[in-house]
Amino acid sequence: MMGGMAELKQRLREDLTAAIRARDEPVLATIRMALAAISVEEVSGEAARELSDDEVLRVLTREAKKRREAAEAFAAAGRVVMAERERLEGEVLARYLPAQLADTQLRAIAREVVDEVAATLGVRPGQRQMGQVMKVATARVAGRAEGARVAKVIRELLQSG
Repeated sequence: MMGGMAELKQRLREDLTAAIRARDEPVLATIRMALAAISVEEVSGEAARELSDDEVLRVLTREAKKRREAAEAFAAAGRVVMAERERLEGEVLARYLPAQLADTQLRAIAREVVDEVAATLGVRPGQRQMGQVMKVATARVAGRAEGARVAKVIRELLQSG
């Protein structure tokens, strides 16, 4: 992308303005939190810089995962109101993330990747090649499934050999 701000970050800013106008407190709080997380990431390296859309997406994915885990923890502790708030924030963040792959789609991609790595290695990959397979699979999935989900499917495929 030439100069300028990442499109995703721009969309967040526009939606923040809309949420302020609509006095939509939950959306407002969630977008502010997301923009703050992006800002922290932008100044965390050697020098402050503008994040790319892919990097913004990684930050939002990480924040959405935190909300999901917090919602589960609150629900397990019987803190229904807190769990609901975390779930709502997760739903707001999900609007900015790519649609998640269904299990069947994820399995199909994982199978393709295992076959490709097998062709490259000249031998069917096993647990030892998990890292190689994960690297290719993670790139192919491109944020449409959590790493833990991808790893689980690949581990199953490598074990079933």
